[in-house]
Amino acid sequence: MRTPAFAVLGVFALLASCAPTADGGVGGDAPPRARQCFSVSQVVNFEQGRPDQIFLRVGRTDVYELNAAGACPDMVFANRIALIPDGGTVGTRLCTDDWARIVAPDSTAQTSVCRVRVSRKLTAEEVAALPERHRP
Repeated sequence: MRTPAFAVLGVFALLASCAPTADGGVGGDAPPRARQCFSVSQVVNFEQGRPDQIFLRVGRTDVYELNAAGACPDMVFANRIALIPDGGTVGTRLCTDDWARIVAPDSTAQTSVCRVRVSRKLTAEEVAALPERHRP
């Protein structure tokens, strides 16, 4: 049984459409966005913004925004958190677009777990513009 040539070309076209591009799939002439990373051990403070938003102070000056898949309602009551990278990441390093879990043992529930994505590192101007209650 012979496969028609157009069927083979169709399979190649389908596979090519799924292949990664040099521009990261964004298109145009925009350079790929550099991933910004931090070590979980460098996190010194945290603060909740909106119910689905967490800000982390990393080191002395860096602030990262994390967005929850849903909400993290018990974060306002938490005194401490554990930040656990999702499977697939090596070590305790997290970068923008990585997923992790926040475990808040001191929340109103016995233990609250919230799944988050590291969205971005804020600029110094964005950190200064944060409301005081959201600034870690």
